[in-house]
Amino acid sequence: MKKIAFIAVFAAIILSWGKIHTFITAPPDFAELHDENVILYATSWCANCAKTRKLLKAQNIPYFEYDVDNSSEGQRQFKQLHGNGVPVILIKNTVVRGYNPNAILAAVENHKVID
Repeated sequence: MKKIAFIAVFAAIILSWGKIHTFITAPPDFAELHDENVILYATSWCANCAKTRKLLKAQNIPYFEYDVDNSSEGQRQFKQLHGNGVPVILIKNTVVRGYNPNAILAAVENHKVID
């Protein structure tokens, strides 16, 4: 019986390896597709998205925005980043989820996105 349980667990791990591997590896750098190194995945109705836009503008941080309600490419990237709510901010290969000014500014500084 233990042998069967072990085989079942092992098979489940093998079958889900792609999802696990994608989750623990660095996120794709979609910023390479744009002149800006910061990508904002947001919606028009989200208050925290508006705060994030305001922060980025106030700090003179250039960014590219996808409205995930209206952009199929934005939705595709958002899903690959395991987006579960907005805003999601991609700074080079660092993902910040939600409105977190300290994390956003730290990632910008870490990746030398602005001079």
